[in-house]
Amino acid sequence: MLVRSMFRTTITLPEELAAILMREAKRRESSVSAIVREAVGSFLGLTDTKPRRLPFAALGRSGQRHTARDAEKILAREWNRAGLLPT
Repeated sequence: MLVRSMFRTTITLPEELAAILMREAKRRESSVSAIVREAVGSFLGLTDTKPRRLPFAALGRSGQRHTARDAEKILAREWNRAGLLPT
């Protein structure tokens, strides 16, 4: 992970979790900060081992051929169905 600058923050952990974190840092011969950075990055899906999933990719694929051409008709039909069109 390329890091250009750091953001300093404080977290509060239960004593048991803090002890586990410190043991893990000692086991890895690493700092607690490095373990926390890795854990946060992993939780957010920012690991270097796999690409980040883009939840909006292919969001607009309807499987229909002329969706863009017929967008106004489709919207009018759906809005009418939902009672959103003025009468």
